[in-house]
Amino acid sequence: MKPAHIGRKISRIRELRGIKQETLAQEMGVSQQTVSRIEASETIEEDILAKVAKILDVHPEAIKNFSEEAIFNIMGNTYNDHSSSLNYQCTFNPLDKVVELYERLLQSEREKVELLKELRKG
Repeated sequence: MKPAHIGRKISRIRELRGIKQETLAQEMGVSQQTVSRIEASETIEEDILAKVAKILDVHPEAIKNFSEEAIFNIMGNTYNDHSSSLNYQCTFNPLDKVVELYERLLQSEREKVELLKELRKG
């Protein structure tokens, strides 16, 4: 079985928490490039994992066991089946989060376009 890609899990949890790489880097006292390398790594040292987990406000085991499939299953089960024995109350509308992330992406792209326009003028 292929080992879990811890870096990718950190990246997804960070994104779901609405935290930028730069912010995580500042909190850790490292460069954004270091965070990028961490997120590209299949494995990371336990002390770094613990530091990242604390900043992301999750337990290190939650990062190790993170699964988007599980999240979608929880959301699907709780949204469609109210008789489920799983008692999970979602505190936000997932669709609102998707729209929020999309709007943030659009804003970022607009800012890039404006920056490129300014660079072409100068």
